[in-house]
Amino acid sequence: MAEDFFTPVSGMELPRFAGVPSFMRLPVVPPGHDRFDDVDIGIIGVPWDSGTTNRPGPRHGPRQLRDASTMIRAENAATRVRPFELVNCADLGDVGINPADIDDSMDRITGFYRKLASSGIRPLTAGGDHLTSLPVLRALAEDGPLGMVHFDAHTDLFHSYFGGTMYTHGTPFRRAVEEELLDPKRVVQIGIRGTAYDFEDRDFAEAVGIRVIPIEEFFARGVQDVMAEAVEIVGEAPTYVSYDIDFVDPVYAPGTGTPEVGGPTAFQALQVVRALQGLDIVGADLVEVSPPFDQSGATAWLGVSIMFELLCVMAR
Repeated sequence: MAEDFFTPVSGMELPRFAGVPSFMRLPVVPPGHDRFDDVDIGIIGVPWDSGTTNRPGPRHGPRQLRDASTMIRAENAATRVRPFELVNCADLGDVGINPADIDDSMDRITGFYRKLASSGIRPLTAGGDHLTSLPVLRALAEDGPLGMVHFDAHTDLFHSYFGGTMYTHGTPFRRAVEEELLDPKRVVQIGIRGTAYDFEDRDFAEAVGIRVIPIEEFFARGVQDVMAEAVEIVGEAPTYVSYDIDFVDPVYAPGTGTPEVGGPTAFQALQVVRALQGLDIVGADLVEVSPPFDQSGATAWLGVSIMFELLCVMAR
């Protein structure tokens, strides 16, 4: 049972447009705070997009996601989960990244998440581009490789970009497999689509045993069937969930750097997360929200709605 200290501010007590915004109106408890060790699930912003190779902007994602998240209420109307009553949740602030240095930023991110791991805090991350996942996994997988459920239009399994650049938002999970942070036979990637330069990423996935479910198969089989397979693949061992907002069709989520047409609806975007119930989720992220490409805020609102669904399955 969560403590009163960790209860979000209610919109019935203070209007949602008022006050200092925090993730889901939770208390802000950064490392060093006297209640830090009491947190069960921490929400963190990683305002960083140095791995972006085309349209920049996800560095501004956490701020817009925080603002949009003030609309989140106490209960999931579909699953009836009230996560803030089940576990102690808090906004742990933003990682202090270095926008001019990728290696230094990754070290800073890994160091921040090691503090969480040492305190037994499970992280829910708001990125940031998808390279963010790699330094997070470096902190969470120190005791052994994790499984992963990955929602995305892209595999992010490429070897390198521009003749040898190894760290971009298109390479994090290639690096994670090479560094033995992920067990490839317990990794499933869902929603993959779009035009391609080649099939190097798909060939790598097949060679190491990663299950890739392209969007055509997703629609042909349906959410429940696909997600039942995903749950079976990762099994009962510790699992990470990585959710790129471009998994969703850009009609519903235009604010992202690499949109791909022909994706799931906003409702299906929530359904796939609800189907993760029962997994041993040690951490999750929602990445690639880019506010400059959707000043309406609709993409961010969908993003935080997905984060709330992730929080609900982690809390249960």
